[in-house]
Amino acid sequence: MDRQTYNDIIELLHREVKPALGCTEPVAVALAVAKSCSMFPSQTPSRIVVEVSANILKNAMGVGIPGTGMVGLNIAVALAMVCGKAEYGLEVLKDLTPEDVSRAKEYSATPGNVKIALAQTDKKLYIDATAFFKGQEGEEHSARTIIADDHDAIVFVSKDNEVILDNRGTTPAQENSEQNLKPARTTLDYHLDMKKIYEFATTADLNDISFILEAATMNKALAVEGLAREYGLQVGRTIQANIHQHVFGNGLLTHCMAQTAAASDARMAGCTLPAMSNSGSGNQGITVTMPVVAAAEQFGNTQEELIRSLTLSHLVAIHIKGYLGKLSALCGCVIASTGSSCGIVMLRKGNLEQICYAIKNMIGNITGMVCDGAKVGCALKVASGVSSAVQSAVLALDNKFVTSNDGIIEDDVEKTIRNLGSIGSTGMQVTDSMILNIMVCK
Repeated sequence: MDRQTYNDIIELLHREVKPALGCTEPVAVALAVAKSCSMFPSQTPSRIVVEVSANILKNAMGVGIPGTGMVGLNIAVALAMVCGKAEYGLEVLKDLTPEDVSRAKEYSATPGNVKIALAQTDKKLYIDATAFFKGQEGEEHSARTIIADDHDAIVFVSKDNEVILDNRGTTPAQENSEQNLKPARTTLDYHLDMKKIYEFATTADLNDISFILEAATMNKALAVEGLAREYGLQVGRTIQANIHQHVFGNGLLTHCMAQTAAASDARMAGCTLPAMSNSGSGNQGITVTMPVVAAAEQFGNTQEELIRSLTLSHLVAIHIKGYLGKLSALCGCVIASTGSSCGIVMLRKGNLEQICYAIKNMIGNITGMVCDGAKVGCALKVASGVSSAVQSAVLALDNKFVTSNDGIIEDDVEKTIRNLGSIGSTGMQVTDSMILNIMVCK
């Protein structure tokens, strides 16, 4: 592998695998609000207006906000105003205290303080947060922040009529100005494929990829918390409970499902521990990490084997997600559990061909799982994805796989991945709109 490609993959890993506290959609909104409020330090906004894309709204309606016992964007916005620090990125709320929660609840409960509206945009991921402040002479001041395309990608900041940052690239004349930077590379710009990913995961210098163990440590802590306490639907606790061993048993499948679902239980119910995210999603980060960690515990793999398998798992998910975009009608656990299936194959010393078999098995199985917003019920979908991941890995290791005679599967695994991307990004657009309409009209 040439040095440029090697460095690009390391850059991509660091960009897409990062800590996040709380569900990344309301957290991204909190980040935008915190940035706007930082323009007028020590002042309390008279009101905050946030416009978001439909997919942000869908994924933020029913998810728990850490430390509050509440769900939705209003409390996330108020918390960001009270204690958010934009410099923390997706951990913007990590300094919150019980006193902050009380203040935020009071602010959000006051009519007119927080307004959430649907943005008129074609972007799947878009947040426009404006905070308004009263001046000493009664005049109104404002600060505006826009996040687009990535959960932590701040592309526009203004204070009153002064533009501080504009990275939207609206006109060619802006591209070379000091205020405007070139848009960040998308995942597809890195031109990944399974051969490159496998070569990197198996040969990369351990010093360059050992940071991936932070994902294991962080998401394992969430799993332990989820198994210890009654979060959400308690999917992980229920799967692991001794009373149900006659149903689930006590083997690899149960261990992987329980550990992963428990982490999702805790996170989606508002646990204050951070998750290591993948492609902007904490649940995806959990699902791409914990089955591999749980399998390594069962198999007794070395730390190096775990590092390389986690690297493969995360990169496969990033690669597939590149064809779907950050938010889509396709449930992210489909992509994440496909990555973890590949990671499990690698833990058992499977080769590139068998890893590609696992991908075909996964895409041939759970492609149709839809995303109907972030919520405690996501832990059930996570458990289903992990179950499929283990099954697909076992079949792949026995050289059994879904062939091109079946549905959307092609002989070429890259074409198969692109087919999945087309279905999720284009084919399911009507589905996405219908899901949102159902959710907001309940």
